[in-house]
Amino acid sequence: MRIENIRNFSIIAHIDHGKSTLADRMLEITHTIEKRKMQEQVLDSMELERERGITIKMQPVRMVYNLPSSSYNLQPTTYNLNLIDTPGHIDFSYEVSRALKAVEGCVLLVDATQGVQAQTLTTLNMARDLGLAIIPVVSKIDSPLARIAEVKNEIASLLGLLPDEILGVSGKTGEGVENLLEEIVKKVPHPVSELSGNNVFRSLVFDFQYSNHRGVIVYVRVMNGEVRKNAPLAFKVADKTFTALEVGIFSPNEVPVESLSDGEIGYIVTGIKEPGVASVGDTVSFGKDNLEPLHGYMSPAPVVWASIYPESQDDFTVFKQALGRLKLSDSSFTFEEESSGSLGRGFRCGFLGMLHLEIITERLRREFNLNLIVTIPSITYEILRRNGKMEIIYSPSLFPDDNTVEKVFEPWVKVKIITPSQYLGAIMQKLFEHDAIVGEAETFGDNRASVSVNMPLRELMRNFFDELKSVSSGYASISYEMGEMKEADVVRLDILVADEPVQAFSKVVSRKRIEEEAESSVEKLHNILPRQMFTTKIQGKALGRIISSRTITAMKKNVTAHMYGGDITRKMKLREKQKKGKKKMKEIGKVNIPQEVFLKMMKSE
Repeated sequence: MRIENIRNFSIIAHIDHGKSTLADRMLEITHTIEKRKMQEQVLDSMELERERGITIKMQPVRMVYNLPSSSYNLQPTTYNLNLIDTPGHIDFSYEVSRALKAVEGCVLLVDATQGVQAQTLTTLNMARDLGLAIIPVVSKIDSPLARIAEVKNEIASLLGLLPDEILGVSGKTGEGVENLLEEIVKKVPHPVSELSGNNVFRSLVFDFQYSNHRGVIVYVRVMNGEVRKNAPLAFKVADKTFTALEVGIFSPNEVPVESLSDGEIGYIVTGIKEPGVASVGDTVSFGKDNLEPLHGYMSPAPVVWASIYPESQDDFTVFKQALGRLKLSDSSFTFEEESSGSLGRGFRCGFLGMLHLEIITERLRREFNLNLIVTIPSITYEILRRNGKMEIIYSPSLFPDDNTVEKVFEPWVKVKIITPSQYLGAIMQKLFEHDAIVGEAETFGDNRASVSVNMPLRELMRNFFDELKSVSSGYASISYEMGEMKEADVVRLDILVADEPVQAFSKVVSRKRIEEEAESSVEKLHNILPRQMFTTKIQGKALGRIISSRTITAMKKNVTAHMYGGDITRKMKLREKQKKGKKKMKEIGKVNIPQEVFLKMMKSE
């Protein structure tokens, strides 16, 4: 295929604006998938993606499109359209940034029933920064709730276009999709090769996966030259050589081909089975050339940290191997070993957000059949001790006592909220409760407002998403990016069960909210912890004192049930004996906290 007949593009949008459904119709119209094999969310191959109706991993696919003869083109012409479907959730915006580096244009999709949302602006800015051709499209035009003219005006003012220039499509019925494919051919520029020559081959790794039989399979965008099976290749950054066992394209399943050339998107089977060799943003080229590596991607920094332990220490080795396997398919996930006195050996893991944490833990349970204990998620703090020593703290259980700390610094985030104007008052109240600093606010479109906010990441994680959706009746949307470190007034809150601190329940909270947090955490645990054979105290401790306390009464057997009549002193003796036994049990007994209690405590946060 000539490079002039190749179009590489991506679909970007806010979550649930119809990206995957539109991709399904494109695959159907271009006959990439036979009608009998067609199903919803074709490109979402992971079971969790189908279950939740969201895209987690970006997925490339090649479509062969025959452009009909028209005034634009007198002869019908065949084009290769390489689509990379991307996630819409804020946690996976890193996946979007990687996809956009491998393409020349993008379809900006906006739901006709919802209009421009916060994540729409975030992904649009990414595309603009990379200088991509942007094709604005309104989706779900078949919906009875569609506000087509209104939403087109919103997009037009955002992009400086006329409303007539914005296309309308329905992923459900297929209306307007054929027209969109023609626009992609017309408006997305074809790839341009920077270098030429027989010995020139460079490709950018934008994703990879691991196969037990074939090793690492890298997903590449070819920037220069051509690669064939059995070619001697090398990772430029990792400085590792290998032989291409197979090259191929996505249709959408892996299909081997003779070669991949300039501008094409495909995969290379490396045969490498060592972890840590392949990395996103590396350059794959011929083994003996002296070319400079391509400009890659910055590694994503984890935002949320949580310690994960296997319920049984016998599973530790399996757990470690499982994390290694997941790392091979998700480069944004990090982990390192740690140990806890009460929970044994485990790993401190870094995630891009709360949804990312939920997805990883769910995959560990399903794919590797592991029972896990997950601590309450936390963020990174920088601690300046009174002795002048600076430390970075990832886990609340390691947060030092208040009397040894001089200053604490925490990460802040820049937040963008888009909401109907009538909910602004209630949202402002929530922002005040979460220690946010409100910046500029502007109205656009029909009765909609955009608010810029700075707030601590700790407060964003403290149920802010759910509260925002609640006070705005689900209409507000949010996107955020990491900001700078600022001084914080926070302390560690420990939860004691039977006088023993449980590390998994420790958390770092604002000093002014310490009583409220201690009360709610103790009350929550009191409601979900099963009764024990002895009386159990649950306490919240901070600043060197007990702030909140609840008691769970012991399970008791009616030791006098078998007796009928007789002297009351006989019954009293039996009850006294039971009381002594319970007291002795309390001294030597240990509370067994089931896994579901840890999960409920984490989710309810």
